[in-house]
Amino acid sequence: MNKKTILAAALVSTAAFPAVSMAEASANVGWVSEYIFRGVFQEDSSAYAGIDYAHDSGFYLGTWGADVGLGLETDLYFGYTGGEDFTYKVGFTGYYYTDDFDDTYQEINLGIGYGIFALDVAIGEWDGFGTPLDYTFTSITISPEKGPYYKFGVWGDDYPDVVLVGPSGDAEYFEIGYAYSLEDHGVDLSFALTYSDDLVVGNVDDFASAEAAGDYAVVFGAKKSFGIGGE
Repeated sequence: MNKKTILAAALVSTAAFPAVSMAEASANVGWVSEYIFRGVFQEDSSAYAGIDYAHDSGFYLGTWGADVGLGLETDLYFGYTGGEDFTYKVGFTGYYYTDDFDDTYQEINLGIGYGIFALDVAIGEWDGFGTPLDYTFTSITISPEKGPYYKFGVWGDDYPDVVLVGPSGDAEYFEIGYAYSLEDHGVDLSFALTYSDDLVVGNVDDFASAEAAGDYAVVFGAKKSFGIGGE
């Protein structure tokens, strides 16, 4: 969402792995017609870029940044993932902003997956410009090998009162999308439809009020990925 110590911890974790182990770094750049994060509108026509490091032990580390109009969002994350048929992950993500677009979010990320199903949970705190609020975010994603993916997400704890359009309570959204990969070129093209009657999915600036901002948004995107080294 509009989201210090983690970078030092990540570097210590990296140093703990032997240099002879396999590792891979990659980068990506992309664009989306609308930047919507966890069901909430962030910015029209947003460009982004990221760098990721993955170790064969399961450790990962990365950073990602996006244009949010009034400033820049920068995410820092690290964690550990493992498993084959049954997968799991545990990690940390921090979301940081310039020009007071939003305040800092820091969260613990937990996830499990089996086959085409994935359950992810984030437990975090929003600094709230001096009034911190706790939040949870839970999502269930179904990703068949062919065809579209489906995601249901819900905000919980104190934070939904900030982003809800309607009465207090949990804030829910549904997303369906499809990605087509041009593997020879390292390019992914994507389409997603996000719907919610709880959240501000559309750009409020295009409407008279948040309540009138619309229940859904259609997003198109393109991403270029490439390797930047390895051992």
